[in-house]
Amino acid sequence: MHTAAPLGVGIVGLSADGGWGGRGHVPALRAVEGYELRALTASTPDSARKAAAAFGLPESAAGTDAAALAARDDVDLVVVAVRVPRHRELILPVLRAGKTVLSEWPLGNGTAEAEELAALAAEAGVRTAVGLQARSAPVVRYLRDLVADGFVGEVLSTTLVGSGGGWGPVVAERTAYVADRANGATLLTVPFGHTLDALTMVLSDVTVLTATTATRRPRVRIAETGAELPMTAEDQIAVTGRLESGAVASLHYRGGSSRGTNLRWEINGTEGDLVLTGDSGHLQFGQVELRGARGDQRDLRPLPVPGDYLLPGGLDRLPALDGPAAVVAHAYHQLRADLRDGTSVVPDFAHAAAHHRLLDRITRAAETGSAQ
Repeated sequence: MHTAAPLGVGIVGLSADGGWGGRGHVPALRAVEGYELRALTASTPDSARKAAAAFGLPESAAGTDAAALAARDDVDLVVVAVRVPRHRELILPVLRAGKTVLSEWPLGNGTAEAEELAALAAEAGVRTAVGLQARSAPVVRYLRDLVADGFVGEVLSTTLVGSGGGWGPVVAERTAYVADRANGATLLTVPFGHTLDALTMVLSDVTVLTATTATRRPRVRIAETGAELPMTAEDQIAVTGRLESGAVASLHYRGGSSRGTNLRWEINGTEGDLVLTGDSGHLQFGQVELRGARGDQRDLRPLPVPGDYLLPGGLDRLPALDGPAAVVAHAYHQLRADLRDGTSVVPDFAHAAAHHRLLDRITRAAETGSAQ
């Protein structure tokens, strides 16, 4: 039973109009013991006041300055939930204040920013976390343990196909910025990046890889207005490689959605097979089904996640959460235990910088045609 005082949380970038902070972080925090939302910032004073009213905070808890939020005595954990290009400028004052900080993924707009933030956090001795929450999803942790316990025997290969949902022919006005590769929120960094991080957790790191990428839709349409805009972000990513275990890996992500397969991840071994499927290539949302078969079994069968992998109290604790927020809640549960026990289950800024470097290897492989 949790008895310690709750951690005061301040969210940078919380709005009342349906952003990820309000849809993902606030319900997740409310579902996990040990946290209390105490402050927020938004882009304007008016939007900050509206957010405070929407999420039950006094007007005095709302502002527009991340440094002022980080300086509050009642805030122990600062969550940065804004668009990628602003991560660095808003994380820096939190690090200077010495507060624990959780940043959404990608950590920085490019590897240089991520490495700078990781180095500054280490120098300051600040505890950090990054929102690579796919590895916190109960089904992904269960999949990891099945592999580790020998369900498939020796892993021979893994094959993954996914759709990004976004980066298709039509984009919403609110998220049109993702079409521009320079903004750092791309098919490669977001759905592919989240899923690749989970794959390396379940299996092992990538030792050598080759890649082909392309932008097959150089112009896309804004849903609300019909206007066209250029898309410079890649909408096709194909990677093959070898893992530390020796297993061969093949991954293909494509922009938009498919009428066929939108997520299928197979792990094939000497003794069995595991297959994870879903309607979205965003594995970090956790809305997937796991099936498997081994030995003499010829047909895949469902493998429900045991209750031990769920939050204390099981699914009854999450009645108001949809899939994405539920996965975030599990990440917060792990982070609370890390902060209490001195463990490091939730990935930190150093891990994020290393993952940025892995994505850079894919980009270099595609640009040069050489294995990395």
